[in-house]
Amino acid sequence: MNAKTIANGVWPTMITPFLPDGSIDYGTLERLIDWYIAKGVTGLFAVCQSSEMFYLSLRERLELARACIKLAGGRVPVIASGHVADTVDDQIEEAKAMADTGVEAVVLITNRFARREEGDDVFKRNLERFLAGIDEGVLLGFYECPAPYKRLVSPEMMRFSLETGRFGFLKDTSCSLANIERKLGIVKGSNFKLFNANAATLLDSLRAGASGYSGVMTNFHADLYAWICANWRKEPGRAEELQAFLGLASMAEYQLYPVNAMHALSLEGLPFHLVSRRADANRYSESMRREVEQLMAVSRAYSARFR
Repeated sequence: MNAKTIANGVWPTMITPFLPDGSIDYGTLERLIDWYIAKGVTGLFAVCQSSEMFYLSLRERLELARACIKLAGGRVPVIASGHVADTVDDQIEEAKAMADTGVEAVVLITNRFARREEGDDVFKRNLERFLAGIDEGVLLGFYECPAPYKRLVSPEMMRFSLETGRFGFLKDTSCSLANIERKLGIVKGSNFKLFNANAATLLDSLRAGASGYSGVMTNFHADLYAWICANWRKEPGRAEELQAFLGLASMAEYQLYPVNAMHALSLEGLPFHLVSRRADANRYSESMRREVEQLMAVSRAYSARFR
């Protein structure tokens, strides 16, 4: 069984701020980290897909992780991925370098260990080879990252991952309560944790035993996720009310993300430029802007009620 894991609660998938020339804006990053912490998050998930890790060099990924740790200043822990390499050997070196930054856990992307058309036999073989090259003291987590394709952890691989004793948590992106419940059944009795990335199923997943939320909507209203994760048991009626808003609001994910999140954060007073390496900000239409502005106005009203 797992000796280590991470704390329950909200782990925002961090946005990377960029300057107009496309370089990382560390000044705004500092403001962003302060904003997350003020909103009551448990920790920070850095160098993830929301951070545009597939569009950052290895040097940038490592520098970004180190900066997040430094700027968090011990107020909250930082976990990070940056797991983008194709070959197992390169993935081992990449993960070693990320572990050396001092992050609390290195988050592995499930689709890196097998191609879309390959089965769990390939996944398991490559994962075993990877684990053999990584110090056993490094806490690992899994993330079912949607890019370049979404590979959900099967029940068999869930059992295998648990039995290795190397993994402490999973960021689940199945968007399926039945799938989440199956996974939670497998890890029941261990300290392995599941964090839901899907807003619509969040409250039901918490009731089923999920440990919290780690998804893109933390970049719009992280405080509301912190409230529901902390209070759903003692205030079930209010939690139901808030869940209805969070599920509806999460349709913003299907806009031009992460540009729309950058806009939302600018409305929160953070000096974001609408610059992304992943998405073309020129496609961020007037209608999209208005939708985000109206979403954030309603969000602020909920924040005033759910403190």
